[in-house]
Amino acid sequence: MKKCKITVVRKANYVDLQQKYENPISHACSMIENQVFISNGWEKPEGFCQSAWDSISEFVLALSHGASNFYDGWMKNPKSAMISCNDGFRPVSFLIEALDEDAN
Repeated sequence: MKKCKITVVRKANYVDLQQKYENPISHACSMIENQVFISNGWEKPEGFCQSAWDSISEFVLALSHGASNFYDGWMKNPKSAMISCNDGFRPVSFLIEALDEDAN
């Protein structure tokens, strides 16, 4: 099993949807663009959002076990995936890449 690198690529913020549908919340997301996390494949990296992990963990696990070429060539790098968290008001896009380094 290999480690996976998870990079925060983009954060969106849909204020119009928040105003129309969401109850105010004090803290929604602490992810920072270009922030990098390393996963052993089955473990959520320390400091990683649980909701985002729930959205991407299947791809991390698959890539760490050697899966590639999701959706018949969707990604230029077959050992990667671009997955967003499930927050419809402020989605975060993550680039997940399988590394050559073995997981612990």
